[in-house]
Amino acid sequence: MSTLIADTAPPLLLSARGLVKTYGRGAAPAVAGVDLDIGERMFTTLLGPSGCGKTTILRMIAGFETADAGTISLDGVPLKGVPPERRPVNTVFQSYALFPHLTVFENVAFSLRLLSAVTNLEGRVKRALDAVHMADFGERYPHQLSGGQQQRVAVARAIVAEPRLLLLDEPLSALDRRMRAHLQVELKDLQRRLGIAFVYVTHDQEEAFALSDVVVVMNKGRIAQTADPRTIYSRPADSFVADFIGGATLVDGTVSAAGNGRASIATAIGPVDAPAVEGLAAGERAVLVIRPEALSLVPTGTGLPASVVHAVYQGERTMVEAVAQGVALRFADHAPPEVGETIGLSLDRERCFVTRIAA
Repeated sequence: MSTLIADTAPPLLLSARGLVKTYGRGAAPAVAGVDLDIGERMFTTLLGPSGCGKTTILRMIAGFETADAGTISLDGVPLKGVPPERRPVNTVFQSYALFPHLTVFENVAFSLRLLSAVTNLEGRVKRALDAVHMADFGERYPHQLSGGQQQRVAVARAIVAEPRLLLLDEPLSALDRRMRAHLQVELKDLQRRLGIAFVYVTHDQEEAFALSDVVVVMNKGRIAQTADPRTIYSRPADSFVADFIGGATLVDGTVSAAGNGRASIATAIGPVDAPAVEGLAAGERAVLVIRPEALSLVPTGTGLPASVVHAVYQGERTMVEAVAQGVALRFADHAPPEVGETIGLSLDRERCFVTRIAA
């Protein structure tokens, strides 16, 4: 499946077709026939659980792994047989892999020194350090830097050779939550300023949504959905995407009618007519996706009767879980009901979504 988003697609930078990679005889493919398009100047994130194939795809683009089948082209030029060091692609790894015996300046300059006929090395290194706000740290050593500063140096080292594409393999996973949030903003700002396409790998949905123009959700070596973050959240292509993104209740049901972007589905909490994924048919099993914001409290005795079983304080709001007709529903409220209380819930059907069951 093509992953370009219709009507808003930027010029194509990288195109992969039919990528397959298997580790070990008889093993299930780590990547199972993936087609992937990366647009110029776009921040694209490969999102999915461990073992879904996202890092393997990144390594095949970088040249560190060879595909068993399929092709990868950059600017229309096939990359087959091109070694990693000759590809106009650089990678920022999870471990940063800085040389401890070299200063920040020399770490960034290292890759340039390997190239022949590099002019203005000092100026290029200084520009790279300035781009990540590390220009004043050139004489320091890695052990004298914080984790966030080391991450910036790793990015500077990757961009100093002016790659066409920057690959980032979970570079923030070792940092604490506050530092990750800070560097997410910096990374997105850097990508916009540089105008370089980024391909980012993570299993963290919040991180993917904070950074990305395009999110590619992967499952079992295949692409489950490609879209902007808002579409991924509100219009999941199947039950796996809806569940992996989190925060939703998935209610099994049977489609009674479908068409024109909507479906009626019979569920344990009653029949619901809501926006729907294309291609559903009457009689088909499907799921109703109910996000917390689709539910609200109404006076007891009205709406859908439910019993409160959990309430988790989250600062500005409390996340409440209530059971209705055997279905656990989650919603947020600033003045939550007590555990054990019987309540009424109103369902905003336009904020729900009917989608297919994942294979």
